[in-house]
Amino acid sequence: MTLYERLGGEAAIQAAVILFYEKVMADPSLSPFFEGVDFEKQIQKQIAFMTMAFGGPSQYSGRDLRASHASSVRRGLGDAHFDRVASLLGETLDELGIPGPTIDEVLSVVGTTRNDVLGR
Repeated sequence: MTLYERLGGEAAIQAAVILFYEKVMADPSLSPFFEGVDFEKQIQKQIAFMTMAFGGPSQYSGRDLRASHASSVRRGLGDAHFDRVASLLGETLDELGIPGPTIDEVLSVVGTTRNDVLGR
């Protein structure tokens, strides 16, 4: 069974992404990076990306992580922000009742994107 399936599939990914972005936007260290972002579009892109990253049916057609985060890196996006985003994702999954080992697996997958997100 894929990580996507263990998380609960499409409906669970959608719920997680929406709750996750509520947390991100409430965080004063992260929200400035999203000024002017079309959130409906952002949520749909994130759902598609997470679906692909966690082994679900791939419909992601966005830019690669390095390109899509380059302007944020130029504005100061760094390790502390990446860590905060990962923490908020873990909190979100915990609130949705995802078991700890599965959350750890998700955060491990997310961790593999650090260098691309931060342009290294």
